[in-house]
Amino acid sequence: MSGNHTPSLSDEEEDDLDCNNPPPHLPELQDTLSKWTNYLHGWQERFVVLCGGTLSYYKSEYDTAFGCRGSMSVAKASIQPHEFDDCRFDVSVNDCMYYLRAPDAETRQKWVDGLEAVKAAESGYGSESSLRKNGSMLSLSSVTSLSTTASTSSFKKARGLREKLMELETFRDIVCQQIDTLQGYFDACAGTGTTQKQAPLTNGHDQETYDSNEGLDHDADDEMDELSTTPTPATFRQVVGNPGHRRTTSDGAAVLSIANAKGVDFRGESITFQATTAGILATLQHCIDIMNKREEHWQQRLDKEVEKRKKAEDAAKSAVVNARKQAFIGGPDFEEGPHSALNEEEFYDAIEVALDRQDEEDAMKDFQGSTFVPPSELIEQEPEHRMKAEVDKCLNECFQIISESVDHKWSLAYEDGDMKVYRRDYEDGGIVCDFLKATHTVTGITAREMAHYFYDMDVRMDWETTLESFKVLEQLSDSTLIVHQIYKRMWPSSQRDTVFLSHIREIPSYDAGDREVNEVGRPWIVMNYSIEHPDAPINKFVRAVAVVSLFCQTLIEPREEGSKLNRDHISCKITYISNVNPGGWAPPSVVRAVSKREYPKFLRRVSSFCQNACKDKQIAM
Repeated sequence: MSGNHTPSLSDEEEDDLDCNNPPPHLPELQDTLSKWTNYLHGWQERFVVLCGGTLSYYKSEYDTAFGCRGSMSVAKASIQPHEFDDCRFDVSVNDCMYYLRAPDAETRQKWVDGLEAVKAAESGYGSESSLRKNGSMLSLSSVTSLSTTASTSSFKKARGLREKLMELETFRDIVCQQIDTLQGYFDACAGTGTTQKQAPLTNGHDQETYDSNEGLDHDADDEMDELSTTPTPATFRQVVGNPGHRRTTSDGAAVLSIANAKGVDFRGESITFQATTAGILATLQHCIDIMNKREEHWQQRLDKEVEKRKKAEDAAKSAVVNARKQAFIGGPDFEEGPHSALNEEEFYDAIEVALDRQDEEDAMKDFQGSTFVPPSELIEQEPEHRMKAEVDKCLNECFQIISESVDHKWSLAYEDGDMKVYRRDYEDGGIVCDFLKATHTVTGITAREMAHYFYDMDVRMDWETTLESFKVLEQLSDSTLIVHQIYKRMWPSSQRDTVFLSHIREIPSYDAGDREVNEVGRPWIVMNYSIEHPDAPINKFVRAVAVVSLFCQTLIEPREEGSKLNRDHISCKITYISNVNPGGWAPPSVVRAVSKREYPKFLRRVSSFCQNACKDKQIAM
């Protein structure tokens, strides 16, 4: 009570005030993630490193010594986990955007947490909870310092608080003096043995003194009542400094004699001490009320600021999303998928543009005379190999569909002269898997030639313009191959691949069913159906699954007797069936529109190639 008291700070507060604390340790991460490169190449594996508050990426882990391909500071970055893809997260700064995909959801969460921790440490801007904690713990000095820049009403409140603090300083001095006085009195009582029994008052002088003291005690009580109503330090000074207010007690002659000897009015000092403590309590209560009002005032301001901050963050996120839609067209949000940012019309327009560009490239490429010649030996029976039973079963299923007549289950999707394309609608889990059946007649070639050009992989890239590359994984026999094909990507669709078994066979006449008018020789069939193979695991491509079959029959037009047979007399009737599950997801209307456009073009393309390849060659029956 006798000196200034400085309240101690908690450890947490001391940490907040200590400017010499070392900077926090920033998380460091490195991993091989998938990064969206562009609409042509899609997702590619990149070695991503988070170190020192900077996010960098390299082509591979072994290229870190040659410099990064790109980097960005995380302090001002926006980290956005994808809403639907559990493995994807986006990191952007202004117009720089990294689309990243982790191998699993746990790895993505690890990266998001690490990036957020770095961002919080680098920006120095705490969370909402820390803002509330620091805002609600307003110290007395912070309130008085903030009040100097506040409004006029806040200044008046702060001035009242300072006046009360000054009163507390005065009360402290008065109480210290009273404690010293009373302590001296208690020391005197202890030194003279006042614990003995005091004698009763007998003489008139003592009785008179007692009566006068008793009267003075009543006056002191009245003064105490006055002090208790409006206690102030000035009033206490008047009481302490007025000699007429020093009273004696009626507890015994020995006690009075000691008090008089020391010049101490014990009862008056007690009353004054009680009034002083009452004044201190009243002033403290006043200070508490002011502090509560000030706390409520600043809490309200804090809540408003937090609300403004939330609105600003929401507006910023919305602006980033809108800007991303405008600035990053071609990113992964605009490729195919159930949550694609492109509507069906825009999706089809983009596909159509890519297909038109592909057609232009195909038109510029002139068919060269192929050196391929169909083998002279006939393929009637499939030789023994590990998949022979499966091949025979699938071949019989395809032949049954080819032999079926078109009924009410099929709808005519396209017709141009003798070319007709039928479709039977079928969807599996929202993915279009329509059965297609097309018939077409190609002049100037035989069934054998058509089937072998369609089967042979040496000439496949010459007529199949949608292929980017292919590889023969395994040759089971001369008539059976296992092939892995990678198709060109047409944005916004994802890049696809297939792994299939391809088989060619000549059908004996007794198994060919009803023959066409003017049909000669034996029909040929080529069948491709999807399988799995360990040399082509599913990775970054969307794996399509398909069953395709091409059935070819040779027709010869009647000619004059003795005239030589030439290519003007022959033609090949083809029946093409297809059941493709493209995988992934694209709008069903777009898939059907593209198939309606592309299947007739495909049939014409392969037919034109065979005609150009065979026109100067001997007829192979």
